[in-house]
This record gives sequence, C-alpha cells and structure tokens, in this order.
Amino acid sequence: MLRGMGQAGPDGSLLARKALDWLLQMAQERGTALAWTGRPDDDELDPTLYSGTAGIVLALLEGYQHFGEERYAQAAVRGARTLAAAVARQWPLSSLYFGLAGLAFALREVGDRLGDRQAGRAAVSALDLVRSRFDGQRWADQFELLGGNAGIALGAARAGDLDLAVLAVTPYLAAAEPTAGGVHWEVRAGVPARFHHLSHGTLGIVYALAATGHAAGRADLIDLALAGAADVVSRDEAGPDGFLVPHSDPQHKPERIERYSYGWCHGPAGDAQAFRLLAQVTGDPAWTGLAGRCWHTVTGSGLPQRLRPGFWDNSGRCCGTAGVLALACDRQTEHADGLAFANVLAGDLAARATVDAGGARWSNYEHRASPGPLAPRTGWAMGNAGVVRELLRYARVQEGRDPGYAVTWPDHPPAVRAVPSRPGWPG
Repeated sequence: MLRGMGQAGPDGSLLARKALDWLLQMAQERGTALAWTGRPDDDELDPTLYSGTAGIVLALLEGYQHFGEERYAQAAVRGARTLAAAVARQWPLSSLYFGLAGLAFALREVGDRLGDRQAGRAAVSALDLVRSRFDGQRWADQFELLGGNAGIALGAARAGDLDLAVLAVTPYLAAAEPTAGGVHWEVRAGVPARFHHLSHGTLGIVYALAATGHAAGRADLIDLALAGAADVVSRDEAGPDGFLVPHSDPQHKPERIERYSYGWCHGPAGDAQAFRLLAQVTGDPAWTGLAGRCWHTVTGSGLPQRLRPGFWDNSGRCCGTAGVLALACDRQTEHADGLAFANVLAGDLAARATVDAGGARWSNYEHRASPGPLAPRTGWAMGNAGVVRELLRYARVQEGRDPGYAVTWPDHPPAVRAVPSRPGWPG
C-alpha cells in the first residue's frame, strides 16, 4: 500500500502516474486503436464515458497536460479511434454517460486538443445520430442526467451543438410536476419515486436547464431550473447550517438503498455543484451559501472513514472519495478552506490503493457480497480514470499551480477564484 503523508497529503502526481501506468497496461490492442473493458475480469469492450474508453481517453488528456508526456496523447488518440468505430457501428444508446453524447464529448476534446481530424468528424457524426433518434420528448426511459435528456444537453453543448442542447431540455418545460416547494420530474418512465440529486434526479435536470438557458439566453429555462432547485431545497433535513436531502421520495428500493448519501451522485457533494452553477448563472449569493452548507455536511459526515458496512465503500468519482475530492479542490480554489480535507481524502485514496510493478488501482467494496472486494475497474465512475483526474488536480492545488482541469466536465462548473492568491498562486 502507498500511504498518505500526514497533514501535507500524499504525492498526488506520483500516485496518478502509477494509476495511468495501470490503465495503459489494461488497454487492449485493436490494430491502430486502443480499447478498454469496464473491468479487467470482463471481456466485453466498453466505449462509454461512465465506465469505459471515453472516460479513460479524457483521463489520458489530463495526464498529457499535467506531465507533458507524448505517450498519454498518443494513447488518447488511439482510444479515440475505438470511440469513432463505436459511432460508425451506431452505438445503441444516446446518453451522456452511457451513449453517443458522451462519445461525442470525448471525441471533440481529442480533436480540438490534439488536432485529430478523424475524432472531430466522428464527434459530428455522433451528434447527428443523437439528433436523429429524438422522438420529440426523450431518447430513452431515463429522463435525467446520466441516461437521459439532461446529460444529452450538457454533452451536446460541450461538443459544440447548442441547438441540440436546447432541443434536449425543452421537454422539461411541459413535463414539470408542481410540488409544494417548486417542481420536480418523473426521471424514469413508470417509476413512482422522485429522485432529488445530480445523477438521476431533479438537480441534474436543474443543472442542464441552468447551463443551457444561460448559454442560449433563455430566461424561461433558468426560471424552471430555479423552481426545481427550490423543490430540493425545501426537502433539506439538516438546516440551517448543513444540507442533507433524502435519496428519493417515496424511497426507491429501501431494501437496498440507504436513505441518505454524501457523494456526487445522490448527496451534498454533488448538490453543491448544482448550487455553484446557479450562483455563477444568477449572481445570487444565496446559492453560494447553500453550497457552503453542503460542504459543512460533507466534512462532518465521517467520510472517508468506513463507519459501517455500506457507508463509504467506494473510492471512485461517482459515489466515492474522488468525487468529494473534486468539491474539496473547488472549495480551496474559491474559498481557501478545502485543502486540509482534500489532504485527508487524497491520503485515504493513497492508503487504499493497490500499488505494485503494474501500477496503482482501487478495489471498491460490496458489503452485500462475500467476499466483499470487487475487481479494480478502469473507467471514470468507479475506477482509475475518475481517480486520476482528481488526483492530478489535487496535486496542482496542493502545489499552488493552475487549479483547473485539462478538460471541463459537462456537469462540473469551473472553479472561479474568489479569494486573494496565496504566495505562488497565479492571478
């Protein structure tokens, strides 16, 4: 195990380099292309942003910017060829995290940053396919950020197609359901539960409406975003200093899913990102205050300690420690109060990494299964790609370097420095 280094935190660059080494070792040669499966014990290739090649390609772009080593750029280009082939085969899903919108986002980044014209053309083709599949309301049963309209809007906008983004969010105007606090939506056809958070719920739709409305100059979309956010705020059970909203109402699958979470997907670590965006779009400091309340709850929750089976069993970006590290680095950049907790989080990632001659990787834990440890994964959500992205940024924040990413993620607002620079910080 590679352990943390006390209050100063671990060497994020070193650990991320070892994690990139493992990703390159896990790549499968496909002629001039590189491809990855979702996990090493799976033979099925996965092109997606959530768990497969698209998310890994973007992690390689992060490695290229951070280290300046051509091997990462070359691997990203070869990975993009696998994504282009998936587009040519008409990958059946259209969403941001599982489908063509995510592939288009990754391909556009490779095309723009590395001058790969094939990737740029494939990005256009992917978005053309997405547009052709629209039925006037949605693309699938899912109607949220990970698998539905909200994510497609965000991915399309990041890939340069604002018209498609507006097309994707417009159905939310008619589908909004009034509540005592504002509005919410049915986020999966036929599922009675209403989800509240970023990945599958109201705040993910809020994020897409606000971002698209701001980019397109559509006040009606922003107003609807504010109504959706008001519904979620009305459900807070931790006020006035904290912010904690249940997973869903009525509780979805209560026999399997805990009512309260703290990560990016269904908890205040992700809620804070929606509130940060609303603060940037509206200029209203109340949203900054709500993001601060989310931060208060996250830092007081006990994570990253694994307090009980199922409480904090994941190191990944979607529902684990890396996603909280993203918020901690935002806090340090914008408020200069996040570095101490970022050190704790990065130290936990270092302590839980398996490090050997093959590189570094993480095994999450499934408390309902025996044996509990899961095979290490490669992708963004639960694997190396998502952890690499956050460790590299953490290293720059820790060293007083540029706190931004190489690639701005569709559902993560850039951090805007709101405090005077400390010595060694640019700006």
